[in-house]
Amino acid sequence: MAKNEPQKIAKLVKSLAAIFLIVAASVGGTLFYSTRAGQTASSDKAAPEPKPETAAKPIFTPLEPFTVTLRTERNNRILYVAITLRLEDEPSRRLIVEYMPEVRDRILRVLSEQKADHVQTPEGRASLVALIKEKIEEPYLPQPQGPGINAVLFTAFVIQ
Repeated sequence: MAKNEPQKIAKLVKSLAAIFLIVAASVGGTLFYSTRAGQTASSDKAAPEPKPETAAKPIFTPLEPFTVTLRTERNNRILYVAITLRLEDEPSRRLIVEYMPEVRDRILRVLSEQKADHVQTPEGRASLVALIKEKIEEPYLPQPQGPGINAVLFTAFVIQ
């Protein structure tokens, strides 16, 4: 059995060498490809992809309903409007709440200047929204800047 033993040892050494070469090739290939992928990823970091913006919760501020008399050539009509403001940010909401009497006065002045026939049309309502938005966004003294308004929403609109 002395003759078989060196052959067994030689086979064992050859098997271990083959296993070592396979493992070394696998590790080398993995490192090669992972460093190339890392270089590609780092070059992607130079020009980062824009992150999808998370939608901020809307800030709505409902106002007490408005009732105004619209004068016409033939008779008087009553306009009842409930308005909710969609604001850009929290400072705008605080400004609206703090200056609410002035906000309401500005809106009442705009509403009372309207013609009943005009505000009953879609175009008339759209122009009314633009006028209200413009008036509310004007600065409230002594503030240097008015609130940011995203939308003026009618939650009730009745003409009688």
